[in-house]
Amino acid sequence: MIRTLLCDLLGIEHPILQGGMAWAASAELAAAVSNAGGLGIVGAGNQAAEVVRQEIRRTRELTDRPFGANVPIFIGEVEDRLQVFIDEGVRVITFGGGTAGPYLGPLRRAGIVVIPVVASVALARRLAREGVDALIAEGMESGGHVGDVATLPLVPQVVDAVDIPVVAAGGLADGRGLAAALALGAAGIQMGTRFICSTECPAHDNYKQRIVRAHDRATIVTGERFSHPVRCIRGPFVRRLEAMERQGVSETEFLDYGAGRLRAAIVDGDVKEGSVMAGQSAGLVDDLLPVQAIVDRIIAEAEESIRRSASLLAD
Repeated sequence: MIRTLLCDLLGIEHPILQGGMAWAASAELAAAVSNAGGLGIVGAGNQAAEVVRQEIRRTRELTDRPFGANVPIFIGEVEDRLQVFIDEGVRVITFGGGTAGPYLGPLRRAGIVVIPVVASVALARRLAREGVDALIAEGMESGGHVGDVATLPLVPQVVDAVDIPVVAAGGLADGRGLAAALALGAAGIQMGTRFICSTECPAHDNYKQRIVRAHDRATIVTGERFSHPVRCIRGPFVRRLEAMERQGVSETEFLDYGAGRLRAAIVDGDVKEGSVMAGQSAGLVDDLLPVQAIVDRIIAEAEESIRRSASLLAD
């Protein structure tokens, strides 16, 4: 059995976190991940505060195990969502898309475990000094909003820079990835793309099948010119975004054109004109499974990978 500091910190069985993907990280998915021994996350991106409250209550009806919530800072109205988390007794919060520093005071007073996403060593050091409990070091291989450093070099540098648990994210979808992350010094992994392709995830089947059919070079990053890079699977909409960026449109035009496209893909199933956000790990995902089967397989693969690596050591 694989047990790390992350398991002890969060009270979970397996060192696996679910990403807080907007429109996909529902109560049903979060509860399934928690019931499987990981940490499920309810996503608050693009949801009104009272809708998030109902999702948290629904999650609590579906699991008696620890779970958390996520809020992307760039969406605004962060305080409203954080107050919901505090009121509803959420014990773990992950942040993305900005710095969690300004919001730490009330969360500390509420005894909430805070785990921000970082894409650089400098931000990791700063947040560690400010008193967060752990960090998610997310490489550019991840889906959605990304940084510019890959997972393999980022994770060990963050591990070396801080003295709190580090979770690896970006490009991870199987047990070999978990074993590799542990070898880099991480205390666990976070996965988004792999959990989208689960039976409990509410994402439209068209979205899931687009990930299942993806190959190693299926994704691309757009928006780098505007310091707003997003990784998606290629399609007609994304190709037009590429062309707009090359043609030098303004940031406002670019962002306005992309507004609502993630919902169109995940909720409505429009994978041609919607934004199919997924990580490079999409090339590793070739089936749709219940969350329990996904977690069981990842742990079995990781244990086998660790045993195989240990067998290379000479007596």
